[in-house]
Amino acid sequence: MGLWHRGVEIKTPEQIKAMRRAGLVVGETLAELRDAVRPGMTTADLDAIAADAIRSRGATPSFLGYHGFPASICASVDEVIVHGIPGDRVLADGDIISIDCGAIVDGWHGDSAITVALGEVPEQVTELLRVTEEAMWRGIAAAHLGGRVTDISHAVEAFVRGQGSYGIVEEYVGHGIGSAMHQPPNVPNYGRPGRGPKLVRGLALAVEPMITLGSPDNEVLEDDWTVVTTDGSWAAHFEHTFALTSEGLWVLTALDGGEEALARLGAPYGGR
Repeated sequence: MGLWHRGVEIKTPEQIKAMRRAGLVVGETLAELRDAVRPGMTTADLDAIAADAIRSRGATPSFLGYHGFPASICASVDEVIVHGIPGDRVLADGDIISIDCGAIVDGWHGDSAITVALGEVPEQVTELLRVTEEAMWRGIAAAHLGGRVTDISHAVEAFVRGQGSYGIVEEYVGHGIGSAMHQPPNVPNYGRPGRGPKLVRGLALAVEPMITLGSPDNEVLEDDWTVVTTDGSWAAHFEHTFALTSEGLWVLTALDGGEEALARLGAPYGGR
């Protein structure tokens, strides 16, 4: 185990490499799901594909059994923001679905999410997905050694606010990750820069903006998991796990380690 810095788990380079193995399982599983999802499938069908993909790679699903969660992925359709339980909901042409996936390899976690459009969707929905994914990357790229956690938060919010009138969900945030799926510190998707724990080598974080087309107000359904927008507006969710290394940023759940996106945004790549 790495050292702890004010309650935050700091990983050794070897432990970050172990997290990369878990991250690749997650990234490859999400790629399979992106290719497989189509109208007429149920969200339970997707969960079965994910469970097989994770276990066939020698990993364990992070979500299954987590505080009683009954599935290997979260499958959140249209107005569902996050934590949708896979079941008998049939996907239709024109839906969007956010798929959140986690895996454990040798005790280390990876966590990532994508939102996928099925068939033709309105331009404003396509733009919602673009804005949410880019906000995630802007947040990651804002991280640098010696900075602070809310530098990430501010970058996410500033990008979203500059793109139009979107809702930024505040109740659900990014987080530290490593030997547990959720660790301190929290990584909000809004706020002033320069606050929170210092960004140091060996820190791993999950950045995950959740953005809506309408109000960000939300409620949890009777299953105690599914979070929906109160006004019925659609929501998107993207997430990656990344680590700070001595060379730069390593996006552990991106298949290319984040190299392409980080280069585009002028951020140093720290993968190996």
